[in-house]
Amino acid sequence: MPAGAVPPRADDADAATTAVWQSSPPGSLYDYIRVASFSLGPDGRIEQWSDRAAEFFGVSADEAIGRDPIAAFAPPHVQQAGHERLGEILNGREWTGLVPFTDGSGAEGLAEVYVMPADRGALCIAVDVATLRQIETDLAASQAVFGQSPMGFVLFDTRLRLIRVNDRFATVFGRPAEEHRGRGPHDFLSRVEADRLTAALRQVVETGEPVLDMPLVGTVPGDPGRRRWSMSLYRLHSASGRAIGVAGLAMDVTGRQRAEREAAHARRNLALLNEAGSRIGTSLDLETTARELLGVAVPHFCDIASVDLYQALLAGAEDLGGATDGSGELRRVAFASSVSDAPVAMAGDDVTAADGSAENGPVSVGAVHRYRFSSPSARALRTAQPQVLDGDGGQDLGGTLVQSTLVVPMVARDTVLGLVQFSRAKGSEPFAERDRMLAEELAARAAIFIDNARLYRREHERALILQRSLLPPDDPEAAGLDIACRYLPGSMETEVGGDWFDVIELPGHRTALVVGDVMGRGLRAAVAMGELRTAVRTLAMLDLEPGEVLSALDEVVRGLGAPTPGRTRRAAAKERGDSDLAEVYLATCVYVVYDAVTRRCTIANAGHLPPAVVEPGEQPMLLELPRGVPLGVGGEPFEESEVELAEGTLLALYTDGLVESRNLPLDDGLDAFRNSLDGPERPLEDICDHVLATLDTAHGEDDIALLMARIRGLPAEQVGDWSLKPQPTSVARARELSRDQLLAWDLGDLVDTTELLVSELVTNALRHGYGDIRLRLLLDRTLVCEVWDSALVQPRRRRARDTDEGGRGLQLVTMLSESWGSRRTHRGKTVWFELALPGRGAPAATPTVDELLSMF
Repeated sequence: MPAGAVPPRADDADAATTAVWQSSPPGSLYDYIRVASFSLGPDGRIEQWSDRAAEFFGVSADEAIGRDPIAAFAPPHVQQAGHERLGEILNGREWTGLVPFTDGSGAEGLAEVYVMPADRGALCIAVDVATLRQIETDLAASQAVFGQSPMGFVLFDTRLRLIRVNDRFATVFGRPAEEHRGRGPHDFLSRVEADRLTAALRQVVETGEPVLDMPLVGTVPGDPGRRRWSMSLYRLHSASGRAIGVAGLAMDVTGRQRAEREAAHARRNLALLNEAGSRIGTSLDLETTARELLGVAVPHFCDIASVDLYQALLAGAEDLGGATDGSGELRRVAFASSVSDAPVAMAGDDVTAADGSAENGPVSVGAVHRYRFSSPSARALRTAQPQVLDGDGGQDLGGTLVQSTLVVPMVARDTVLGLVQFSRAKGSEPFAERDRMLAEELAARAAIFIDNARLYRREHERALILQRSLLPPDDPEAAGLDIACRYLPGSMETEVGGDWFDVIELPGHRTALVVGDVMGRGLRAAVAMGELRTAVRTLAMLDLEPGEVLSALDEVVRGLGAPTPGRTRRAAAKERGDSDLAEVYLATCVYVVYDAVTRRCTIANAGHLPPAVVEPGEQPMLLELPRGVPLGVGGEPFEESEVELAEGTLLALYTDGLVESRNLPLDDGLDAFRNSLDGPERPLEDICDHVLATLDTAHGEDDIALLMARIRGLPAEQVGDWSLKPQPTSVARARELSRDQLLAWDLGDLVDTTELLVSELVTNALRHGYGDIRLRLLLDRTLVCEVWDSALVQPRRRRARDTDEGGRGLQLVTMLSESWGSRRTHRGKTVWFELALPGRGAPAATPTVDELLSMF
């Protein structure tokens, strides 16, 4: 203690301490540290004990006053040294040091104690060392964070003035950190931005609610560009909870926003490509694919777009024929706009009409035009490179000025198919390099699908032409039948299939009705169908039974996929690219032979759906027939069934495309087909239309063939049927019966020819056959004569020599009839000839005997 100084009294010191605590404002340093004060009397015992001391040591004043502080609070092992030090202090020596202590709970601690001798004892102040060290650590950490942060760190007082900024903030705004003290928001931001920041600071001070990621825009010294910051604000409090200011953290997000924009563009482009992958190419139609492209591009990529394709491509030409200078004829197949409902002129539409005349105004969808040689569009077609056009030309698009345009050629397999124009209107962001790359990718994807559609359309049309050329005429005729038919080929979205039907007239006013389906699609299926139809016609002309026809046809089908010598079937399939031979070289078929005289149908089935029958006044039903195996399987015989149908019965043959699809099970389809046939009798053409309109045919998944026939049996008065004994007089009897029947039918012009030919056939039956002879005349669209006998040997025409007495009968039949032939029956054979009725192109009279002799 300085000489001459009067040490304060203990009670004076304690009073001074109390006065200090009472006058200090809340939130001072004393709120953050543990400090205690007390005084000692001359005897070294506690004389006064403050509230802070009671809180520090956990001992009340009543318990502490009068006690030895060393014995009361010092650990036992330091008490001796403590008493020695206390004695020195009472002798007037000032002392500061670290003292271990034990509080009221028994916990040990370390206090820094300052002892100041007084007239009567000593005044003591104790501070918790642990609290001091924590404050030092916090201050050091705060300084490190504040000074080393890469972001702007600022502190505002409650008057919204800066009291501290870090070096990062100071560097950005071009002043030393200490010069920012006392500045407000208006000193470093524009007025609008400063007003926004001031309002946010005031809100934080008043409410305590933080403001996060507040955007701010401004400039900094030496950088003319606009900078963008993200500012977060929160209120600072003292230990007592009093608001003492606002802390702010500012981050420069100028580069991040640029990166975010780039990332957003990348995400948008990726989304567009994903959408393009799912929406473009869903159809094999050229125009539909072009519209799908524009549906993806507008308005997500551009505001206006159009697609032009070479006219030759749309016409299905092998060679597109586009001029190498890009001036070939094109047709606008699609247009889309988000800024105008009506077609508008595109920036690249520097065109002439197809006839070479000047073209003014917008090019409408469907219009054929050419691009001028000097136009960007012609250059894009010529070079197969995209062209970029800006809006400097000021093209007027229905009141909207173009900002920029991309003219992108559509290229597939090194062939330019056309071009697509993408345009953005004023107010939209102009096209950048990344947009050009995206436009090329969109155009390339669409071009691949358009080229695939072009190639498919070409093959489809070829197969369709072939397929239709192999089908019967639209209005086939048959004796004793009313016939109507429908054939619907697969749509452009599917390949042509192998469905077919046929109506084949057989001798004796009989008719073969055929419906079949070659498994598989495409040109090869159509070719296989054609081969089978030709084979069926050939076999039918041999007048074989239905089961025999299918057996022979099965051999034909198995021969279609047979390998050539030296190659296995697997090698042949691999060479053609087939994954499964059965997909092309299996077929189903139902073969029906109808006899107009007896109204009987003989039916054989090779794995096909059963015919439907509707008898007058009855419910529609499916005939119960042996199903049989498909043609091409082999090894199984084909059974025949015979049914007699009433007059007016409806017989329907069809393929599975009519009753089965992805969404329609076969059983449900058959039920629906039967229901569609129910109802009052009406014309066959109307029934066909009703069936196709009623059924959910899912047309496009498969071909559909429908053949309907209504039974109109040959009336009894148009049939002459007699049995003759195997004796010579039967020849004359046959002539007599024939003459009488023709006269009854008012066919006197045919009597002589018929008598002569009947005489020849009956004579042959007597000579070469045995058993009773049957003679039958049939009158319908032609006159048919049949002679039946029990011999199996078929007649054979031969050339008679001059010395031969016979052998000229069949030559006469050949020359005088429209046609003739023979067929086997269950009990022998039938030889027949056919004559055209007068007025239908046949000779009206029989040649004279001299004329006949001259023929030989």
